[in-house]
Amino acid sequence: MYQEERLLKILEYLNENNNMSIHTICEMFNVSRDTARRDILKLIEQGTVIRTHGGISLPILKNKIKAYRERIEAYSEEKSRIAKKALEFINEDEHYFFDVSTNVRLLSEYIDKRVLVFTHSLDNIEILSEKEDVSVHSIGGCLNKKNRFFYKLDCIDYLNGIRFDTAFLGAASINEDGLYYVDEEDAFIKQISVKKSTKVIILAEYEKFKRSSYYKGVSWEQIDIIITDKMPPSTFVDIIESYDIELIII
Repeated sequence: MYQEERLLKILEYLNENNNMSIHTICEMFNVSRDTARRDILKLIEQGTVIRTHGGISLPILKNKIKAYRERIEAYSEEKSRIAKKALEFINEDEHYFFDVSTNVRLLSEYIDKRVLVFTHSLDNIEILSEKEDVSVHSIGGCLNKKNRFFYKLDCIDYLNGIRFDTAFLGAASINEDGLYYVDEEDAFIKQISVKKSTKVIILAEYEKFKRSSYYKGVSWEQIDIIITDKMPPSTFVDIIESYDIELIII
């Protein structure tokens, strides 16, 4: 195997495992430690890896950027269909709350009507700022750099003075007692936004019904519509029907 081929496979391994030892390189490619060291030096010279004790890893910043880009760019066909279906519920001159999620981010990209949108998502703000007919408002505050949303302590006072026609929300996980999210501050903003919305629409893929997360943001009785890509497990179908929630399978 040529060195170029090994280097590509090493990078593929790092993308999956974050770090790699010299021993692993030797075993994976059946090469000597001297050859493994030469491969490592080549990657370091290219700036694609950094040296660690006993091996190499991807730069921390590069890991974060890659993880974010993969989450944003690796849109499945299902995500696109969910967002396009949600677009049917957007009406001219109405006020909306847009959540932090890849599905809602796609909705921001597709939207083409004269509306007003409030959001705490940095990505939604960037996208909607390019839309001539969309008036976009941010709740402001501190930026959560990892999950790219704004939060401020007095957001409850700010949002309490607003009424939304519809709130579009994603979900980190859908459990038997409601929808959960990764960040406590994000879940808190959702709790306020759904109380201030006439209609609440959830955009979530089937896989969210099988996950678990940390902070509850939405209760079942607050949801009006769920748009997903596959029929949820029977337990959840029973819950959805019991709360008279409209279930849309795209």
